[in-house]
Amino acid sequence: MRIEEATERWVRTGGVELCVAEMGDTARPTVLLVHGYPDSKEVWAEVASRLAEHFHVVLYDVRGHGRSTAPQPLRGGFTLEKLTDDFLAVADAVSPDRPVHLVGHDWGSVQSWEFVTIRRTEGRIASFTSMSGPSLDHFGHWIKKRMVRPTPRAAAQLLGQGAKSWYVYMLHTPVLPELAWRGPLGRQWPRILQRVEKMPAGDYPTASLPRDAAHGAWLYRDNIRARLRRPRADAYAHAPVQLITPTGDAFLSERLYDELEQWAPQLVRRSLPAKHWVPRTRPDQLASWITDFVTANEDTAAGVAPRDTVAGGPYADRFAGQLVLVTGAAGGIGRATAYAFAEAGARIVAVDRDAEGAARTAEMARLIGAPKSWAETVDVSDEQAMEKLAEKVATEYGIVDVLVNNAGIGLSGSFLDTTSEDWKKVLDVNLWGVIHGCRLFGRQMADRGQGGHIVNTASAAAYQPSRALPAYSTSKAAVLMLSECLRAEFAGRGIGVSAICPGLVNTGITSTARFAGVSADEEKLRQRKTARLYGMRNYPPEKVADAVLKAVVRNQAVVPVTPEARGAHFLSRFAPKALRAIARLEPPL
Repeated sequence: MRIEEATERWVRTGGVELCVAEMGDTARPTVLLVHGYPDSKEVWAEVASRLAEHFHVVLYDVRGHGRSTAPQPLRGGFTLEKLTDDFLAVADAVSPDRPVHLVGHDWGSVQSWEFVTIRRTEGRIASFTSMSGPSLDHFGHWIKKRMVRPTPRAAAQLLGQGAKSWYVYMLHTPVLPELAWRGPLGRQWPRILQRVEKMPAGDYPTASLPRDAAHGAWLYRDNIRARLRRPRADAYAHAPVQLITPTGDAFLSERLYDELEQWAPQLVRRSLPAKHWVPRTRPDQLASWITDFVTANEDTAAGVAPRDTVAGGPYADRFAGQLVLVTGAAGGIGRATAYAFAEAGARIVAVDRDAEGAARTAEMARLIGAPKSWAETVDVSDEQAMEKLAEKVATEYGIVDVLVNNAGIGLSGSFLDTTSEDWKKVLDVNLWGVIHGCRLFGRQMADRGQGGHIVNTASAAAYQPSRALPAYSTSKAAVLMLSECLRAEFAGRGIGVSAICPGLVNTGITSTARFAGVSADEEKLRQRKTARLYGMRNYPPEKVADAVLKAVVRNQAVVPVTPEARGAHFLSRFAPKALRAIARLEPPL
């Protein structure tokens, strides 16, 4: 259901009329969305349409914004007390008998923190999801604590947030903000958002933007200085809170929420690699997290054992609910990576040409923590099979958020002993498999326009020449360069690309690696020796999996894993002659 199809009503309160839109089945739990500055309710259009499949969704234009009327006079008409009156009037109109699940962004979140921490709203809010907008009371205490004990870290945090809050000072100046918004800034704002925030075009911002922004300046003037000077000491949340923090927010530091558990005892944290306007740029992820949080709290209220909304592990706040596809997932690094994402609460698609191995990985992923997981049997070197996989995943499971191109095969032997057929097999899997994955799933990420991440498993062999691995090293060097090129191309679309470069890792690839130019018996002997050597090194694939998750969280470009991989990477940059000299040595196998 689109926002254009919503049912509208008018709610009168405190001398203003609020335009309220409703979507979805009114018999279902009510999710009430509150927009920020300088927005109108249309900022929630994409999120609301997704939530309406499961809930009764309500949006309203805050007083003085969109189609709601403005108070007269403007000064004193936007206090938190009056905004609370508006919220209660809307909640009573759309859900008189049941508490609502509150969701706020930017100033919608700021005022919603007021709603969820004062006594007169107790019993009217079932849960609260906050994004990009702190409580002014919590913010006031945060500032005072750092001013009382001005350590270097505290001073840096104050200065950092002070710099991010430049626009707050501007909005307190008389007349100038109104002139800017009704003049050049209002005209350029859509283009600014598209260029800086990578926001897609659509039904936002609406034509009322200049007037909305001019009115909304009083949100800051009526509330910020008074509340920051005298923050309430009893600003404790009386409902469960989900905090979603965009890590690239240009206006708010992540450090603002460091002590939030003190004020919100029932707190769930999420982080999102995005900028400030996440309702427009990441609606899929927001709708998924809101749905899970609302459902869990509805189950709790009904006395039903709730589903887990937070998985275990250090990355649960980042990957819960995301769709992660891993190739080569039947064992080794691929299986360990699937398990690591599953522990963080991601949904897993385990892909391998080994059907039984992929099925075991998917089954264990569900036991570890993945809310859903699926096994797919595909040879990544088969272009048509990969196209069918991409179509099936998009249709049945959704657009992939994180793609891990991990499938690979090993081949050792001199260049002159390596046949053209050997070359074809290695390049088909190690390079073309990665190309197919990046092309097909990368296109889906780009078309969705909500970012994502691609991880390509290269190898330390990508930058460490060896007389014994010409085909394997060439394939991995190509993967490394492909990753660097894609990282440059996809950066403007919010899609990160990382190349993981492990060294000697104890995985099954050693026992199945091919050895060119030797008999079958000699090949088996060398496979056993190689497996024994890697076993003695005993570097577990779980450490590589952890590096994969870190690479996604930190958006790292090239990640050497294992000490020897890091050492070779250092030599490749600062002492390449030494690395070439090592490459001439006869390998032990």
